[in-house]
Amino acid sequence: MLVFAASDKGGTGRSVTSANLAYQRALAGDDVCYVDFDFGSPTAAAVFDVPEAIGGVQQDGLHSYFEGVSAEPARVDVWARTQHSVLRTRPNGSGRLLLMPGDLSGGEFATDQETLRRCVDLMLHLNTEFDVIVVDLSAGRSYAMDLALEATAQPEMRGVAARWIVFHRWTRQHVTAAAGLAFKAHGILEGGVARGHDRETLREAIRFVRAAVPYPDSPLWFHASPAQSTWMQNCDEKLRRLASDHRIGDSVVLGTVPLEPILQWREQLITEEDVTSTQIANKETLEQMEEIARRLTDDTYWEQP
Repeated sequence: MLVFAASDKGGTGRSVTSANLAYQRALAGDDVCYVDFDFGSPTAAAVFDVPEAIGGVQQDGLHSYFEGVSAEPARVDVWARTQHSVLRTRPNGSGRLLLMPGDLSGGEFATDQETLRRCVDLMLHLNTEFDVIVVDLSAGRSYAMDLALEATAQPEMRGVAARWIVFHRWTRQHVTAAAGLAFKAHGILEGGVARGHDRETLREAIRFVRAAVPYPDSPLWFHASPAQSTWMQNCDEKLRRLASDHRIGDSVVLGTVPLEPILQWREQLITEEDVTSTQIANKETLEQMEEIARRLTDDTYWEQP
């Protein structure tokens, strides 16, 4: 299954959340490949704490593969190469967790038919080898998004399950932007239809994740005054109405990630040890990551609302 991680803006938590979801799926026993299509600003290697691939690799990255320089893109075994103290010991029963990084200083690039062919070949091959392939796309209406839409519209890809997650923060600007990326001109739906996707099938494959959502009754906000708590609740209600008006209401939300200091200060994986041992992360955040990861492959959450 291909899972495309998209966002209209940077700073939505797209990369750090999708990396956490990939990690959770691997913990659950799936073989997972994380493909870093965020060509202009790759961050996955930093989240997985793999120093050798931060910012990209010296050779054989995705750029080299798409440009025809390399026959196969580089693969980084996260369990084996991470410097994360918890991940260095691969948990019993976990699946594979691989990272496919871009090239160092790669940047965005325009695509042609040969690039498209290489992308289709890569996705088809990965789909036979892995249970879940998370493709982290550059923010906005990027070359990466266009390439993904074009590739998944090809006839040979019709039997490959593909799902789209649009990440956004819980603000007026981000709600509006996320809806635009999903449903407005040149967005995922209209761009996909223009490339040959079936409208209803593609619409059914789009879900949303709200990131950095402040929970008024969370321990994180217990210092808030009654007036602040009331104001936050009013804002939340208005945002829910706005999201519903823009067709990204609760029925198409895969999950929410609470506002979490560990994700704001240092984008990283959240482990059980972060909650129970060092207590630097909130239990609710880990539980939400686990739940969203479970919903990724649960068809119940991808039926037409």
